[in-house]
Amino acid sequence: MTSPTYSAAHWGIYELRPGAGGDPQIAPLAADPDPTPIGLDQLAPEVEALRVSRPAVRKGWLEGRSAMGRGEEPFVEVDWDVALDLVAGEIARIREAHGNEAIFAGSYGWASAGRFHHAQSQLHRFYNCIGGYVRSVDSYSLGAGRVVMPHIVADMDSSNASHTSWEVLAEHCQLFVAFGGVPLKNAQVSSSGAGRHRARAGLESLAASGARIVNFSPMRGNLVTGGTVEWVPIRPGTDTAVMLALAHEVVCHPQFDRSFIDSHTVGFGRFVPYLLGEADGVAKTPEWAEEISTVPAGFLRALAGEMLAKRTMLNAAWALQRAAHGEQAFWALVTLAATLGQIGLPGGGYGIGYGAMNVMGSAHVRIPGPVLPQGSNPVTAFIPCARFADMLLHPGETFTYNGDRHRYPHIRLVHWAGGNPFHHHQDLNRLRRAWALPDTIVIQENYWTSAARHGDIVLPATISLERDDIGFATREGYYIAMRKARAPYGEARDDHAILAGLAERLGAHHAFSQGRGTQDWLRHIYEENRARVVGAGIELPDYDVFRETGLIDLSRHDDPFVMHAEFRRDAAAHPLATPSGRIEIFSERIAGFALEDCPGHAAWREPFEWLGGALAARYPLHLISDQPERRLHGQLDPAPYSRAGKVAGREGVHVNPQDAEARRIGDGEIVELFNDRGRCLAGVIVDLGLMRGVVRLSTGAWYDPDGDLDRHGNPNVLTLDRAASGLSQGCSAHTCLVEIRKWQGPLPPVRAFDPPTFVVAHPR
Repeated sequence: MTSPTYSAAHWGIYELRPGAGGDPQIAPLAADPDPTPIGLDQLAPEVEALRVSRPAVRKGWLEGRSAMGRGEEPFVEVDWDVALDLVAGEIARIREAHGNEAIFAGSYGWASAGRFHHAQSQLHRFYNCIGGYVRSVDSYSLGAGRVVMPHIVADMDSSNASHTSWEVLAEHCQLFVAFGGVPLKNAQVSSSGAGRHRARAGLESLAASGARIVNFSPMRGNLVTGGTVEWVPIRPGTDTAVMLALAHEVVCHPQFDRSFIDSHTVGFGRFVPYLLGEADGVAKTPEWAEEISTVPAGFLRALAGEMLAKRTMLNAAWALQRAAHGEQAFWALVTLAATLGQIGLPGGGYGIGYGAMNVMGSAHVRIPGPVLPQGSNPVTAFIPCARFADMLLHPGETFTYNGDRHRYPHIRLVHWAGGNPFHHHQDLNRLRRAWALPDTIVIQENYWTSAARHGDIVLPATISLERDDIGFATREGYYIAMRKARAPYGEARDDHAILAGLAERLGAHHAFSQGRGTQDWLRHIYEENRARVVGAGIELPDYDVFRETGLIDLSRHDDPFVMHAEFRRDAAAHPLATPSGRIEIFSERIAGFALEDCPGHAAWREPFEWLGGALAARYPLHLISDQPERRLHGQLDPAPYSRAGKVAGREGVHVNPQDAEARRIGDGEIVELFNDRGRCLAGVIVDLGLMRGVVRLSTGAWYDPDGDLDRHGNPNVLTLDRAASGLSQGCSAHTCLVEIRKWQGPLPPVRAFDPPTFVVAHPR
């Protein structure tokens, strides 16, 4: 058999060998113990049929620059020179009339695991070369967490790459308590590419070691170990209350030892009056938490005692902070872990997102990877990414973010590359109203996604298999020489080539390219990185040898890790990056922001929508819109593997048997989910592993609108587009109530995977 070349994606590393018809055969990395099927059918005919093959312009925009008709009108295919002239002309017009602050350069990662052909980096570099752009910060996945965590313990990027290794957990952890599970479906990916998939083996080793594993979650199936897992159903959005009740019991327990609190934290004395009820008259007891969460008080009291007696690891899923007041769940978890006093000990402490990505729990060496320099952005205006629709709908209005007040800019041009807001954003009917407002929307895309269909000018971009690149992800253990495995589809061009063409038209070609072609850039960023990692004891071959070798395995440098071990040993010598250098149970800085919805310590705040509120009388089901099992977000939804998981061609909605019986619906039937924001169709999956009053509809089904109805099963027509709090402005997708009813009448066909209509332009 011929030696393979390699490619990398967010869901794994692939071995490529010559195949029939010029396309490569794709196989998972042989060394991967638990490869995911996602990505194996990247070149399937069903996927290829949705590729953008030529530059295309919406007919109404081409003929009259009209913003009306986005998502509804046909497209006119044009040649590259025409397309680039149109885009460059719009950029020049808007810069001259309104300044660079009228341009939003939107890209939301996940476009490529390659370090050079990363659409977000390329797009930002381009706009920085021509005067800047309005940017977004944070992420939909971690909007609240990214803002609050640096104030109290550590930034999220450092945290993600520093979790205690699975090997250490298996050896030392006696009690693993998860809030929101450790979903293996999420751990199939990492944001810059996954290496060996480790979460399944990590959980199995933990269970085999005899550790007790407890999962507080509305869903049973998001923590599977091959052994016994104690499932504790919990009302969605109430994890903070349970954590506070556990902390109450720990602090009041005879075995409570506050030596770690005194030596490694600040603000405990400001927090305890709230916990004990001295500040507000409400003690945060297990009985108090039971009324909010439905978790039995006796169970919580017994568990708190066991957590004190055993080496305990606490874990919070990222999903907890994708909700109203989402900051509080992460803050409460760290506070609870601090009261136990085990942070920095092998097998003890806390984790934020075991199971959220493959990287968590890695023992691989932590070193920086190759980076394309993006330059500096002269424009200071920005938005938290989840406030995109607010920005378009409310230009000039103010918003708070991380203690400061900012103003939404007036956006005239949206240029999006490497992402799909019609997947990530909430309340898609509201987004469509906002999307109609800019003068021009430019989309660089591989496929005819909803974002492309709602664009004015669509520029076809290559996929990873159609270009050379360098794959590397922090603590994933590999450098990958990604080889071009086939010719570009149709007239698709690399994002770098597209933006270089625009830079040339706008007089910034040299600033953007610096006289380098793609291979020159790859050599440059690799050799620069090669010199940088020498200090970490890593000796890499030169670029030519790397390209020939194809894959560099760093596993010989593995070193099992304990998060915060150095800080625990000597807090003065190894302080945290918080204002005090310690864990901040009470944050003077956040308290100083004087926000009504985010006080200076972890606190329970009633969600905007929840099963304990008045709205539940109208909409008595809580919707969980989690990550899908058969794709990453919306990527590869047209692929056979993703389609095989659908129900009658639509996304499946999981329903508790009692809820299904009450509504006279059964497996395989098509139902309508609805609330005041919108409606969607989905196929029923009756699920014993779901608590009553909760339904689960995963994200990622390509948006397929018919008025306010989505025909395909996209939950974001239902989710709430409201900031988690005035601190973070994060996404609150998991704060969502709905009702379900059986669909009556003829079923509308799913059109999500139909190519758009093309016409010939009328003469001007």
